[in-house]
Amino acid sequence: MTTNPPRAGRREWTALAVLMLPLLLVSMDVSVLFFAIPEISADLEPSGTQQLWIFDIYGFVLAGLLMTMGSLGDRIGRRRLLLVGAAAFGAASLLAAYAHTAETLIAARAVLGIGGATLMPSTMALVRTMFTDPAQRAKAIGLWSGVMTAGIALGSVMSGVLVEHFWWGSVFLVNLPAMALLLILGPVLLPESKNPSPGRFDLLSVPLSMAAVLPVVYGLKELPSEGWNVRYVVSITVGLLFAALFVHRQRTAASPMISPALFRGHGFTPAVVLNLVSAFGMMGSSYFTTQYLQSVLDKSALEAALWALLPSVFIGFAAPLAMRLVQLGVERAYVVAGGFVVAACGYALLACAGTDSLWLVLAACGVMAGGIVAVMSQLTDLALSSAPVEKAGAASSLMETGTEFGGALSMAVLGSVGTAVYHHEMPASAPDAARETLGGALSVAARLPGSAGEALATAAREAFTDGMRGASIAGAVLLLAAALPAARALRGIRVRENAATENAGQADSLSPSGV
Repeated sequence: MTTNPPRAGRREWTALAVLMLPLLLVSMDVSVLFFAIPEISADLEPSGTQQLWIFDIYGFVLAGLLMTMGSLGDRIGRRRLLLVGAAAFGAASLLAAYAHTAETLIAARAVLGIGGATLMPSTMALVRTMFTDPAQRAKAIGLWSGVMTAGIALGSVMSGVLVEHFWWGSVFLVNLPAMALLLILGPVLLPESKNPSPGRFDLLSVPLSMAAVLPVVYGLKELPSEGWNVRYVVSITVGLLFAALFVHRQRTAASPMISPALFRGHGFTPAVVLNLVSAFGMMGSSYFTTQYLQSVLDKSALEAALWALLPSVFIGFAAPLAMRLVQLGVERAYVVAGGFVVAACGYALLACAGTDSLWLVLAACGVMAGGIVAVMSQLTDLALSSAPVEKAGAASSLMETGTEFGGALSMAVLGSVGTAVYHHEMPASAPDAARETLGGALSVAARLPGSAGEALATAAREAFTDGMRGASIAGAVLLLAAALPAARALRGIRVRENAATENAGQADSLSPSGV
């Protein structure tokens, strides 16, 4: 007999608000150093390589450990892992804030990445277990998606404001009150949940998963800046080889980290793949629009970050609107396909931008982000609803890892398109540094006398804008191409009303007390 799942009450919604704090901060830490790095460079005097690692180590560790931590949470308990991660994140934030050497800051950022890898899949998995009613779960996941997306934009703005009024370490200290609140309220409000029969933890899968993810993400992120360098191509190839070994291990191990059975869930595989495509669409534009605001429109870093907040208004409406359409009977397949079309229209608007098109670029970013967030919220809901409750952590980590891959792939593909157009449009007589990047061109132009410098800067800005338009056309074509397969792959897939009660034997493992 099928029973209706219980509806969440005030306790669960309050717990969701508490979960939003670590999610917001983890997503903000991706961009929180944008304005702090000049102060850090002056204070700690890192080498060029150390400065790169200060930026990148957080994202690399986060991406490499997501699958491990998602699977670990299923085994030891998602709340327990969340609280351990919150403590580690808080301690690492304190260490980073008062770091006296570049090496210490790099180490602290690495620990922040470890903490972030525990927090992100744990929060999503706990949303899956707390909200068993499909309509409520869709609303909660919509909020989750919006907060995660908004956090990336807020991180850069917050760092600019804090660095302007305090010292660079303050960008890390803001994490402490939120983590303290989570450690205090988490044991009271959050239910413990885990897989009652997880099997042994497959230790070999941990290095295999990291060896699969890290080289690919590293290679893809570096390609836009230096082109198809042999080192990065080899890095991606090595990562793909380890990915094949990781998949083989999951198919043959007695107790795999990522169960192949997850991909047999109705709708899970297309949700993961399409989520990767949506992340491609979300991250691709930011590579260009950030530089456009600062280097083409000549805004200060803080001005550019504040302007970049305006498109977030669209994000606030996108996920609730998508959820409402599904509740009114519009098939999820068409809502997702429509979201891809809307995002493609955003890219099409961006392709119309000139060298003085502030409002057009902001509108394009808003339309694009709104379409993508609508897609991501629906796909996340579908993936978590399709996965068994006992594997919610592993399912969440796969979605997050796909997001990391999609973002890196977008930077590589669209960044390479934009760079190729930039090189083609720059005059052959321009200095080599000016032909490489817009930043290099503006630096060279600043040293040239009078009209020669102005002419070079104008040519570089026009070439960059042409490159942004070329990449935008490519992005629009890709998202439009994804709309039809999305409609076909998701057609007829429904979220089961009894998804939360399908495993009656795990009721004891989902008690609020966790005992």
